[in-house]
Amino acid sequence: MSLPPSREQLERWQKRGCVRCGRHAYVAAYWPGGPCCRTCSDRALRVRGCCPGCGRDRTLPGLTPQRTPICTGCAGFRPWRAAAHLRELLMSCGLLPEVDKQLLFFQRWLPGHLASIGNRHHRRVVREFATWKVQPWLRARADRGPLTPSSRRNAGAKIMRATEFLAWLSESDLTLRRCDQAALDRWHASHLVHQRASCKPFFDWAKSSGRMPRLDIPASPARPGQPLTQHRRLQILRKLLTDNEIDLRLRVAFTLLLLYGQPLSRIIRLAVDDVVTSDDGVSIRFGEPPTPVPEPFAGLVLDLIDQRTNMRTATNPNSRWLFPGRRAGQPLRPETLGQQSAKTGVPTITGRVSALRQLVLQAPAPVVADALGIHYTTAHRHREHAGGTWSRYAPGDHSR
Repeated sequence: MSLPPSREQLERWQKRGCVRCGRHAYVAAYWPGGPCCRTCSDRALRVRGCCPGCGRDRTLPGLTPQRTPICTGCAGFRPWRAAAHLRELLMSCGLLPEVDKQLLFFQRWLPGHLASIGNRHHRRVVREFATWKVQPWLRARADRGPLTPSSRRNAGAKIMRATEFLAWLSESDLTLRRCDQAALDRWHASHLVHQRASCKPFFDWAKSSGRMPRLDIPASPARPGQPLTQHRRLQILRKLLTDNEIDLRLRVAFTLLLLYGQPLSRIIRLAVDDVVTSDDGVSIRFGEPPTPVPEPFAGLVLDLIDQRTNMRTATNPNSRWLFPGRRAGQPLRPETLGQQSAKTGVPTITGRVSALRQLVLQAPAPVVADALGIHYTTAHRHREHAGGTWSRYAPGDHSR
C-alpha cells in the first residue's frame, strides 16, 4: 500500500519561486513569466481599470515589461480551465453538442507536443501516427463510453514513447526504415516494462504501414498483482461499514471496489439509475443481470443517494451521477478518490485483485464477467491465479 506524500514531498512538488514577489511559496497559478503565489494572484485579480493595451475597462492581473497592469488578453493569458468549465456548462444545457472531455484534452495537448519536436521528419511521422492510429483508437473508445483520464494519459504516453524512440534512433545513427533487430532488442533491453508497452502500438503501426521493417517485438512478461489476504480484506470492509467518521462517498466507493473488484474509473461513472430497488432487495447494474447488494452495505448505498454532495451548485442541480463532481455534467474524478485511498487504509490495486479472485472462486468466470461488466479473459486470468475449479465452464447462455 502506498503511503501519502510527506510534507517535504508536497513542498518540493508544489512550491516555486513567485515571479511577482520572489518568495518561495505554494503555486496558485502559472502566468506568463512564471509561477505566481496565492498572495500575488489574489492581489492582481483585484486590480481593475482601463487596459493600456486594448483600452477596455477590465480586470488587470497582467503586467507589461514596465510593470504596468494590463488585461489577460494583452498579457497573453490562456485561461483554459475557465474555458473548459464554460464549455461543460454549455454542453450540459444543450447549447453545445456533447463531446468527450478527455478527447478534447488530448486534442488540446497534441499540437503543443508536435511543436516541441525539433526534427521535421520525426514530427511528420509522429503526427501521422497520432492521426491514423491513436486518435481513431480514442474516438472508438469514446463511442463505446466516456473516456477515463487514464485512457487519455495512455494515448499521450504512446505519442511520447514514439517520439523518444525516434530520437533514440537518431542518436544511434539510424532511421526508422533502417532499424534492425539488434537495434530494437537493444532498445527493449534498456527501457522499462511500461515504456515498452506504450511503444508497442507505434511499432505495430510502423510495421504495418511499411515505415519500419517487419521485426520481432520482444514480449514483455505479465506481472499479476498480489492480492490482499481474505482476512485483511474483510477487516477493511468491516471498517468501511462501521466507521461513521469516514466520508460516506469513500465508504461506498471503496466497498464497491473490495466487494466487486470494480476500478475507481468505473465506480465514479455509476448513475443513480444503476441502483435497482425491488422486493428482493437492492442491486447495482455493473453488467447484466444486476448484481445483488448485501446488507448492511445496501443501506449505505441508499443513504448515499439521499445525501449526495455537489448537488446545490449551478453546475449539477439535476445530476444523475451517484458520485457527482463539481464540473457541469461530470462525476467525481477517479484521482479524487484515489488520493483518499491511502488515508482511508484501502489499497486499491491489491484490493481489486483480491475481490476478483474471491469472486471467481465462488462462480464460473464467464458468469462473473457478465455480472461485473468485465472481459472474459480478465475473469479467466484471475480464475487461473486463484486456482478455481470452473475451468470447463464455457461462456454463453446456459438457461437452456
